[in-house]
Formats: sequence, C-alpha cells, structure tokens
Amino acid sequence: MTIGMLGFQTTVASPVTVSGTGVHSGAAVSITFHPAEADSGIVFQRVHDDGAVSEYRAVSSQVGNTDLCTVLGFSPAKSIATVEHVMAALYALGLDNVLVEVHGAEMPIIDGSSAPFIEAIDHAGLVPLAVKRRYIRIVRTVRVEAGASWAEFSPHDGTRFEVEIDFDCPLIGRQAWRGDLTPATFRRELSRARTFGFMRDVERLWASGHALGSSLENSVVISDDNTVVNVEGLRYADEFVRHKTLDAVGDLALAGAQFIGCYRSYRGGHRMNAHALKALLSDPSAYEVVEASGARARAGQRELIAVNAPEFAPWSA
Repeated sequence: MTIGMLGFQTTVASPVTVSGTGVHSGAAVSITFHPAEADSGIVFQRVHDDGAVSEYRAVSSQVGNTDLCTVLGFSPAKSIATVEHVMAALYALGLDNVLVEVHGAEMPIIDGSSAPFIEAIDHAGLVPLAVKRRYIRIVRTVRVEAGASWAEFSPHDGTRFEVEIDFDCPLIGRQAWRGDLTPATFRRELSRARTFGFMRDVERLWASGHALGSSLENSVVISDDNTVVNVEGLRYADEFVRHKTLDAVGDLALAGAQFIGCYRSYRGGHRMNAHALKALLSDPSAYEVVEASGARARAGQRELIAVNAPEFAPWSA
C-alpha cells in the first residue's frame, strides 16, 4: 500500500485562515479550515453577507457546474466555486474531516496551485481521530468517453494517477504524468503546479464574467506566439500536465473517501473527472468499501477488510 496514514481518520489540529482573490470573481475572499469530528467528512459553509449560510458536503452528488472549475451547489447565488485546489491539498495530505468556512463565492486562487493550502494545513497541524478510515477500493474497470477524450478507474494496489494531455499548441503538445499518490509525492511533484490559460481567451472569458481575478501572479499565461508570458517561466518543465493531475486529485476527492485504484485520463478536465467519478459511484459492482483490520500485516502494514457498504456512503448528499 502507498496510501499515507493508513488506519485512522484525521482532522486539523487548530483553525487556520487563507485569504486572497477569487480567480473568476476578482473579489476578496477568505476561507478557514476548522477541526471537525470523525465521520463528518469535508463540509463547506458559505457565509453570505446577510449572515445566511449555504452548506455543502464535498461529495460528487453536490457538484454543479464543471465548465471552467469545479463548483459545489446548483444556484450561482449560493454555490461555492473553484474547490479543486483546496480539495487536492486536503485529499493528498490525508485529511478526512474538515469544516471549511467560506466568505465569498469561491476559493482564493493565491498563486494558482495547491501549495498555499498545503502551507496553511502544515501550520495548523493534523491530529488522528479514534475512528478507522474507510476507502473505496476499485475492483472492476469503469470507463467513460467523450469524443477523443476518455477516463477510467481500474484496480491497483495503492492510489495512482496517470494523466495525459494533448494540446494543439507547440509549447504544451502531448504531456503525461504518472505516479502513485503519497503526501510526499504530491508536495514534491504536483502541489506547486499552477493553473494556466491562453492570452487569446482572455477577452472572451472577461465578457462572460470569468477570470476577472486572473493575473500573472496566479496563472501561467501563454501568448499568441506560444511562449510563456510570466517572466519567471515554468516551475516544472511539464507544469501543464502536472496541474491537470492536481485538478484530477481535487475532483476525485469528491468521492468523499480516499480511493484505492488507478485513475487514467486522456485529454480530460473537470467535466470528464466528474463524469468518471459519477460513473464509478453509480456502479456498486465496480468498487467495495474497506477499512484497515486490527491485525498488523507483514512489513508492519495493516490489511484491508471489506465493510458493509450501505452503512457508509460518503458520496451521498
């Protein structure tokens, strides 16, 4: 097994706040990670200006729009947008239970990666809870396709991502990232990869009310002559596919539990990730819910045993 912290659920040790600008709204926003009890999962609470609260569990059934980012909720006036970078950080570090208090309509974009949220979580610290963690283990391949794009879950002893992109842009072209996901791997190879976009799309996005907070401080921008506009250049030679992988980690975190298996995608994105996850969770024959046994397995690791799935449905509303 390559999944970190196998055994017990976790939460943050103390509240911690992250503030910044919403990449689409351009407005000031802030979020606070609060400790939460075992089996509560990841819950987002949007606090509106009048004091009203819109609450969403971070699960597949609560995902609304996936055009440019992943949105929780189905009403623009109450929804919470751009949750994928936050969810990727929570998932990769093995956080099971957190209340995310949100002041604004979306997550702060900060530098366009998950690194600032990793830093905040490290500052808060993690604590184990006295309840076993449960996992969704893939037992049969599930695949979705849309034109030339596809994505699939398949069995694997660990949590693995194999993401490939293929852009009609000489600067990007065809790139792939493949690896087993661990907290260390995510920190080192994926967490700092930034969101990216094309200069030619800016006016269209602004006209539709999107990317109003986008800047060279939070996005890698590609010019019309296929060069990186940012003076500092790329953080990784293949930063584009690494960010797409980061997005996939965050989108699949909306399973509501860690999964054991391999996720592959070609020319995917938020919508494809969401469709693949819903296809998996709608087919009970493709997965089983497991938890660590009390006995130690060889090499000091715990064995996984199946549990009664109907008693544990973290992906439900």
